[in-house]
Amino acid sequence: MNNTTDMTPILQDAISRHMGIGGFLEAFAPASIQAERIVPPVWWVIGFLGNPVCAVIWYGRRMRRNNSSAVYLGSLAVSDFLFLILHLMYNLHTVWGHDIYNAHGACEAFMFFFYLPQYMSVSLVAAFTVERYVAVCHPFLKEKWCTVRRAFIVVLILLIFCAALSSGQIYLWSYHPGPDHCSYRLGTKEFVDVWNWTVDMIMFAAVPLLVLLFNVLVLREIIKLSSNGVITRQQGRSSGNTASTLTLLSVSFFLVVTQLAATVVLNIQVAIPVGDLMLSDDEIRADGVWSSFFTYMDVRKIVEVVCLSHFACYFFVYALTGKHFRREVLYLLTCHGKLHCLDFLFKKAHKGERYSMVSSNGHTLATDTCTTAYTTSM
Repeated sequence: MNNTTDMTPILQDAISRHMGIGGFLEAFAPASIQAERIVPPVWWVIGFLGNPVCAVIWYGRRMRRNNSSAVYLGSLAVSDFLFLILHLMYNLHTVWGHDIYNAHGACEAFMFFFYLPQYMSVSLVAAFTVERYVAVCHPFLKEKWCTVRRAFIVVLILLIFCAALSSGQIYLWSYHPGPDHCSYRLGTKEFVDVWNWTVDMIMFAAVPLLVLLFNVLVLREIIKLSSNGVITRQQGRSSGNTASTLTLLSVSFFLVVTQLAATVVLNIQVAIPVGDLMLSDDEIRADGVWSSFFTYMDVRKIVEVVCLSHFACYFFVYALTGKHFRREVLYLLTCHGKLHCLDFLFKKAHKGERYSMVSSNGHTLATDTCTTAYTTSM
């Protein structure tokens, strides 16, 4: 989600008069500033605690073994964690007025790294959604395409692609020593508008819509299997597969809803007129055009900060939908089984659980992408 405020070239005079974007919005659209001061800290606390736990669990040998989806989910946790750190810095700079990246080189570098995890998060969700589509709808291709090694290769390719895409921000942004702020490079407004709109529409609208499409296809195949009685016949062995698919679908839908909502409210701005910059503060407050703009900014910022939740809250999605993830969390809480006082958390050992992926004709084709060949007994 593009969380940078693209008003800088448009509202340069007003921003200078109020000592920056934060001061301008605080004077005329205070709800937007309050939303950015109150809601993001909640996501930072949750994400700074939850994302490292998710990364440790998904990248752990026990979950990663024969589980290509774990590679994507572990990478997603790392990407989201890095974004939250950068968003904290961005928030301190734009909302709280701390000078974080107002310097030559620092401005451009920060914007490069700020966009990189945003692109990566969307790309990773798209990658494992396509993989899940292949595993469910084309199971004969699963053994070839849904492997741990291939997942690492895909993550590396996505990282290179997203870094190349983010490098455009190095050209778009520049430090301006006169007003002492980081904003779009002078004389590039038309290119900035075209670049940002194109990239935002592709990464934050088209890709989530493709994720939604693949999810619908997966759900349709699951419904077809269920109506044919295939899932019922395989229930004893495929319950883990159901949980795995449920987890991935939940993550995908979570991203689609939050990302599309934020993208819509962001791009509505092109249809919102901006008032006369030469008006005084009192005249701006009384101006109807400015009033509409500030109302839009209040709504937009509230939606954006709420939609930041997908960078922080996947831990709860995994815990609610994945029994193997819950076991790993308990395993970590017991210091890898060393705290015997918590034995009551485990009712029994789960040795060598495996579950199968089936085709629509009911034949078992291959084990699913997650195998738990370990015990949780103490």
